[in-house]
Amino acid sequence: MLNFLSNFITLSCELLLVIPPAILNIFLYPVSKKLCLRLSHYIRVECTRKLFAIFKTYKNFNFLGYYDNFDKLPKQFIVISNHQSLLDIALYMNFFRKAEIRFVAKDNLARHVPLVSEVLRVEEHCMIPRRGKPSVAMQTIDKFGKRVMERGQIPIIFPEGTRSKDGQLGTFYTAGFRRLSESAPLPVAVCALDGGYRINNLTTIFQNLHNGYYRVKVVGILPAPQNKEEQVALLEKGKELIQAQLDDWRKGEVAGQAGA
Repeated sequence: MLNFLSNFITLSCELLLVIPPAILNIFLYPVSKKLCLRLSHYIRVECTRKLFAIFKTYKNFNFLGYYDNFDKLPKQFIVISNHQSLLDIALYMNFFRKAEIRFVAKDNLARHVPLVSEVLRVEEHCMIPRRGKPSVAMQTIDKFGKRVMERGQIPIIFPEGTRSKDGQLGTFYTAGFRRLSESAPLPVAVCALDGGYRINNLTTIFQNLHNGYYRVKVVGILPAPQNKEEQVALLEKGKELIQAQLDDWRKGEVAGQAGA
């Protein structure tokens, strides 16, 4: 009964947080881009913070952002990360709250996802077409890379290309990152995240929120690659750094369970 009540309160608070700005943004989008940008900024900065605060209050679900490497980050950089859940977007909005971040994502997220779609569209994130010629996707990334360079924004790309359903690290595909690093020749911050795969759909989210966590950490800062070989080597190094961090986190979980 208590679990049902906490789920009900959590869901109610989320809906009250999400629905008003989501609806307002839908109506503002075709009317005023300036107002829509202001609302999108509020959603990205404040709503994501409040979302995790609700999770913490009613389900003891912890956002664990490790900021020990933040002072080493350059002014502008590319983020590469593993990918576990649609909520990874909210996670990074909360983690890089003071930065103007922009995602490389599939274009289906730009439609019919409450709170997220209008933000991705009006803030001009990189929406990759799921169908069509690969050349169109590369041209989209080219334009995006030039745009973030001009505006001093932080691009975030998930080289796995799809979400991991079990939290295991998948293959890192090079094409998208290589094209982005050519149009935006920036240093690369390697980030590891964990916990999202446990809450990656409506079936599991309320089962696994209680006493759960979502971790994210900058695990490496690498210089901008200068050619194809360096781009490929950087992705491989990034994958190794992420895997090492996942292993370290999960080793700690096993040790904690053994000591319980």
